[in-house]
Amino acid sequence: MAAEEWLTVGRIGSPYGVKGWVHVESFTEPLERLLKYRHWRLRQGGGEPSARRVMEGRSHGSALVARLEGIEERNAAALLKGAEIEVARSEFPKLAAREFYQADLIGLAVVNLQGVQLGEVRHFVDTPGGTVMVVSQAGREHWLPATRRHLNRVDLAARKVVVDWPAELE
Repeated sequence: MAAEEWLTVGRIGSPYGVKGWVHVESFTEPLERLLKYRHWRLRQGGGEPSARRVMEGRSHGSALVARLEGIEERNAAALLKGAEIEVARSEFPKLAAREFYQADLIGLAVVNLQGVQLGEVRHFVDTPGGTVMVVSQAGREHWLPATRRHLNRVDLAARKVVVDWPAELE
C-alpha cells in the first residue's frame, strides 16, 4: 500500500487572543477552503509532523484564525508559529478536465509551442493581474501568466507543460 501523500496548504501564524487560537495563512483558493479540511498535519522546520484536528475557524480580515485540538492557551499557540499545514491529497476535491493543482506542476519542464525549453516550474505567485507561473532555467527566472490562453497543454506523465509564450520575450 502506497504511503499517503501530504501537500502544504497553509502556515500557522502568531497567536490570536489568549484561548489558544492562531492566525492562519491559507494557500488555498478561496482562503476559507482550508477550514473545510478538519485534519491537519503540522510540520515545523522539517521536523516530524504532528496531527491536529481543527475545532473551529473563521475568516479574520484577509486571513483566517483557527482553534486546534489540544491547544488551550496563548503560550501553546505561540509554539506553533511558522508550522506548515499539510493536508492529505485524498482529501482534495476532484478536478474537472484541464484543471490541475499547482503542486502537481512544480518541477515540470516548460516548453513553448515552437519546442523551445523555457525552464522548470518552481512556484506560483498571485498578482493583481492574475496568477503567474515562475519558471527557472540556468539561474534566470521567468514569470508566465497561468491562464488557459497561455497554458496550452499539461502532460503529467511526460512531466511537461506546453505554453503559448514566445521565447524572444525571455
